[in-house]
Amino acid sequence: MTPHAAGRLPHLTRVGLGGAQLGNLSREIDDEQAEAVVDAAWAEGIRSFDTAPHYGLGLSERRLGRALRKYPRDEYVLSTKVGRLLVDSPETAHRLDDGGFAVPAAMRRTWDFTRDGILRSLEGSLDRLGLDRVDIVYLHDPDDHWQVASTEGMATLIELRDQGAVTAVGVGMNQSAMPAEFIRRSDIDVVMLAGRYTLLEQPALRDLLPLAAQRGVAVVNVGVYNSGLLARARVSPGATYDYLPAPADLVERAEAIADICDRWGVSLPDVAMQFAIGHRAIASAVVGCRTPEQVVDAVARASAVIPPQLWRDLVQAGLLDADAEATLT
Repeated sequence: MTPHAAGRLPHLTRVGLGGAQLGNLSREIDDEQAEAVVDAAWAEGIRSFDTAPHYGLGLSERRLGRALRKYPRDEYVLSTKVGRLLVDSPETAHRLDDGGFAVPAAMRRTWDFTRDGILRSLEGSLDRLGLDRVDIVYLHDPDDHWQVASTEGMATLIELRDQGAVTAVGVGMNQSAMPAEFIRRSDIDVVMLAGRYTLLEQPALRDLLPLAAQRGVAVVNVGVYNSGLLARARVSPGATYDYLPAPADLVERAEAIADICDRWGVSLPDVAMQFAIGHRAIASAVVGCRTPEQVVDAVARASAVIPPQLWRDLVQAGLLDADAEATLT
C-alpha cells in the first residue's frame, strides 16, 4: 500500500502506464506495437495501468485488456473512466474521429454522468477489456457537468465501491479546483490530475494537493511533460502543450529551465518526472508511451537523482514556485 493513498486504494507503482497512445492518440500504432508497450511496462515493474472509453473510441481498452490477459489479474491495478458513453455511429464511420485519435469515427461520445449511464459505461468497458473487473473508476472530465456528476454520478461510484464491484473511486480532470471540491463533498479515494502540477505550472499546489494530503486522498499525476513540451532535453520544434502547439512564452520558460538542467548535468524530462512525483500527496505518475523505449525512459527518470541546488536555482530564476521547491527538500 502506498503511504500516500487512502486506505481503500490498491497499491500503485510509482510510475503507471497511461493508455491514450494505445488508442492512437494523434497518430496510429498497430496492435503489435501496442502490446509491446504493455509488455515493456510489465518487464520494467509497472503494475498500474489506466485507460478510458474516450481513448480511441474504445481501442485503448481493447488493446490494453488483450495485452494484460497473459498476466495474473491480482498482480496489477487497472483503472478506467466513466462519463462518456460510446454510441454506434455508422453514418460517420467513413470519417476519422474528431476527438484527437487516429481511428474511424464509427462511434460517437455522449456525455452521461447519470446512474444508468455510468453502469452502462462500466459494462461496456469490461466487455472491451475482456476482464471481469477494474480496480479504480474515475468520473472523466465532469467540468461542465458538476451538478449531476457530483451527486448522482459520484453516488453511483460509491455504491459500486460499497458493493465490492470496484475497489476505489475518484475523478480525473485537467484542473485542480473542481477535484478539490469533490474531495470536500465526497468520500473519494483518488484524483487523477492532468497537467496541473508540472515543472511548468503548479496551480494544484494552492488547492488540491494540500487538501488531498490532509484528507488522505491519493493523487495520480498525469501529463507530467505537459503533452510534450518537457519530454526532451531541449525543447523541440513544434513542441505541444495540452495537445496544441505550445505558446511562445511557455516555450521560452521551458528553454530557460532546460538551461539550468544542463548546468547541473541532468535532463529536462528527468527533472520534470522527479518534480511530478515529489509532493507527498502524489502516489503515482501515469505516463503515456507509444514505444517500449519510452517506457524504459519513464521508469529510469523516476529514479533520477536531482541535485537539491537545482530546485533552488529554479526558484531564484523565477522559474519555480518557492512553495513547490519546499515540498521537494
